[in-house]
Amino acid sequence: MEIFESLNNDHIKFIEEQKVFFVATAVADGRINLSPKGLDSLRVLNGNRIVWLNLTGSGNETAAHVQESARMTLMMNAFEGKPLILRIYGEAKAVHHLDKEWSDLISLFPYSEGSRQIFDLSISSVQTSCGWAVPEYKFIKERNILEKSNKAAGEEGIQKYWKKANTKSLDGIKTNIIEKNIG
Repeated sequence: MEIFESLNNDHIKFIEEQKVFFVATAVADGRINLSPKGLDSLRVLNGNRIVWLNLTGSGNETAAHVQESARMTLMMNAFEGKPLILRIYGEAKAVHHLDKEWSDLISLFPYSEGSRQIFDLSISSVQTSCGWAVPEYKFIKERNILEKSNKAAGEEGIQKYWKKANTKSLDGIKTNIIEKNIG
């Protein structure tokens, strides 16, 4: 195990090769959220800053948690090739459609009707570990189910879904998705 103050070039190369990453957040009381993320949704801006696009999904735990506690951990592990686990620790903020930073950051990602928030992670430390016990898997392809669903719903349908399923966390914490994204 090694700990670093920021991402180095080897870390960034490793991140760019990954097809999936995991996001963990928590508040003082309640559930810990751990979510897998994929698609073309993560950008390393520099050694101390990552942004990632949160697409509309069944829950909105990360947004709720970050409002109360900015702590966030991202994790990636090698499923192919040389084993490695990379954990990135820091504090994040959620950027919504109506926030001034949105237009600059959203241009970093492919268009999606389901773009919900962008999380801006300020990195405080990076940890690598061996990953020797992580099984090896072969990447086959991206799933396009979410993209098809978002296109079929359209922006109006997505906003209706937000009102129905994305306004509170499992522990009842407001996500402010309506206030911050629709106005």
